[in-house]
Amino acid sequence: MLPVGQFSLPGGTEMLIILVVALLLFGNRLPQVARSLGKSLNEFRRGMQGLEQELKSAINETPPPTTPKKPAENEDDRQAPVAPKFIPPSEPPQETVESHS
Repeated sequence: MLPVGQFSLPGGTEMLIILVVALLLFGNRLPQVARSLGKSLNEFRRGMQGLEQELKSAINETPPPTTPKKPAENEDDRQAPVAPKFIPPSEPPQETVESHS
């Protein structure tokens, strides 16, 4: 015996009843619904194929060759990196009072 919270998949008779009810509800619109469902599935498949091709091309793509840097010919030719020097102000900042007219 199955517990109350578990259900099995519908069998042949239940599926037939569901199809008859769907036919009665949708009637003339059923071909349109099926056609739009088919178009949606085709568009989804095309999108998935495009995504697969894009991933494969990204994986197979070889990175551009990097050019090795030339070593400096002489030690004197190299310039040492220079950082800006902080110079503190010679006078403290003066307070200004703004008047609102």
